[in-house]
Amino acid sequence: MALNYIWIAFFIIAFVIASVKMVFLGDTNAFKVLVDGMFDSSKASVMDIALPLAGNMVLWLGILNIGERAGAMNFLSRIVGPFLSRLFPEVPRNHPATGQMMMNFSANLLGLDNAATPLGLKAMGSLQELNPNKETASNAQIMFLVLHTSGLQLLPVTIIAQRFILHAKDPADVLLPCIIATYVATVTGMIAVAIKQKINLFDRVILSWLGGLTMFIAALVWYFTTQLSKDQIATVSKVSSNFLLFAIPVIFILGALRKRVNVFESFIDGAKSGFEVSVKIIPYLVAMLVAISVLRNSGALDYLNSGVKWAATKAHLDTRFVDALPVAYMKPLSGSGSKAMMISTMQTYGPDSFAGRLGSVFNGSADTTFYIVALYFGSVGIKRSRYAIPAGLLADFAGVIAAIFISYLFFG
Repeated sequence: MALNYIWIAFFIIAFVIASVKMVFLGDTNAFKVLVDGMFDSSKASVMDIALPLAGNMVLWLGILNIGERAGAMNFLSRIVGPFLSRLFPEVPRNHPATGQMMMNFSANLLGLDNAATPLGLKAMGSLQELNPNKETASNAQIMFLVLHTSGLQLLPVTIIAQRFILHAKDPADVLLPCIIATYVATVTGMIAVAIKQKINLFDRVILSWLGGLTMFIAALVWYFTTQLSKDQIATVSKVSSNFLLFAIPVIFILGALRKRVNVFESFIDGAKSGFEVSVKIIPYLVAMLVAISVLRNSGALDYLNSGVKWAATKAHLDTRFVDALPVAYMKPLSGSGSKAMMISTMQTYGPDSFAGRLGSVFNGSADTTFYIVALYFGSVGIKRSRYAIPAGLLADFAGVIAAIFISYLFFG
C-alpha cells in the first residue's frame, strides 16, 4: 500500500512542478522533458536492467543450485543458524532460505553486486514458500529486505574505481567512511524492524554476533589504516572481490564433485528459472523506474536541495554538505541515478573536494530501497509491503546522517 501512494505521489508532484514551470516560468519544454524521460526509462528498464539481469540470474541461480546440491547451504545454515533463527523466528532451522540469505549478505558485504541480486531473489523466493499470505510481506521478508537495502559493504570497489578514473589523488580514501556509514545504516534498520517485530535484541546470541561483527569491522579498519598504503587498499579491494567472485563457483563445483553430483545438469536445472524470474519482474521495474524518472526530471530534487541549503544557511551551519546531497536523494530511488549524481558532483567540485568525497560516501552508505522493494517483492508477487519501505528509508536516513558526520571527521 505504501508503494502505491509513493508511486502516485511521484507523478502528481512532477505534474504540479511541470505545470508551474510552463504557466508561470514560460518553460514550454517542461512536459516534453517528462515524456522523453518516461520513454527513455521504460526502455532502459528492459534493455539495460532486466535483460542484463537475466544473464546474471541464469548464471548465479545455476551456480547456487550446484551449491545447494553440494551441501553449501546446509553448511552455512548450521554456522549462522543460531543468529538468523533469532532475527528470523518464522524460518525453520536449517531451512534453505537461511543459507541463501547468508550468501546474499556475504555477496553484498564483499561488493559482489552481480552475484548479490540473483542470490537475494532466490532467498526471497524461499521465504515466500513459508509465507502464509502470499500477497502480503511476511516479517521474515521485511527483515531480509531491510537488511539488504541497508547495503552493508566492506569493499566499495565500483566507487573506488570511479574515483580513480576521475584522477582522485587517493581514490581509496573514502573506503573507511563508507564502511562505517553503511554499518550504521544496517544496525539502524535491524533495530527498527526488530522493535516492530518484538525481537529480543538483548539475546546473548544476537549480542555476541553483533559484537563479533563490530570487532571484525574495527579490526579491518585498523588493518587498512595502519598496515596498508592507499594504493595497496585499492589493490586489495579489487583483487579480493574478483578472486571471491570466481572462487565461490569453484568451491561449489569441488563440493559437488565430492558428493558425486552431476555438476552440469545441476547448473542447467537451476539456471532454467533465471530467465522466468527476470521476465516476471519487468512490469515492476518499468513502473518504479518511470515514476523515479518523472520525479527526477521535474526538478523536484533540485528544489528540495535549495530548501535544505536555505535552512542550513539560516541555522548558520556549514553548507558544503548540501552540494553532495543530490547523491543521497537519488540513492534510495535509483542506483544508476545516484552513481550519475556522484560522478557529476566529483566533476563539478573535484574528486578530492569535500563534496566529491561526501558524494562517494553517500553512494556507498546504503542501497536503492525503492528499486529493491519493487524488484524483490515483485519477483514473488508481494502487493502489500507493510512497513518495509519506512524501515528501509529510516536505515537510509541513518546512513546519510552518519556519512555527513564521518566525512566532516575524516575530511574536515
